Amino acid sequence: MKVFRLDDLDAERAANQGAYLRFLKETSMSAGLYALRAGETDPQQPHGQDEIYLVVSGRASITVGDETTSVARGSVVFVPAGTPHRFHHISEDLRVMVVFSPPEP
Repeated sequence: MKVFRLDDLDAERAANQGAYLRFLKETSMSAGLYALRAGETDPQQPHGQDEIYLVVSGRASITVGDETTSVARGSVVFVPAGTPHRFHHISEDLRVMVVFSPPEP
């Protein structure tokens, strides 16, 4: 069993001065914590894996392909592999749990 504490993951991510921290990589999936500050630009490019985002905190909009919606704590978004997507109009610091399947390289 592997157990992670969100506060510990966020502290590790911040200590490494990055927006993203991958904390799990297994044969069928990987998981990470992604954080963007209010007003920041999301530089993501499409990924080769399906993704699920779980918004842990904050508020923003997300565009996936041609669809846009608002997200906040508790929102879950599925992004198919290869689909352009990005968070924008980030009005509150955003923390998002990301699950990739298959695992990211």
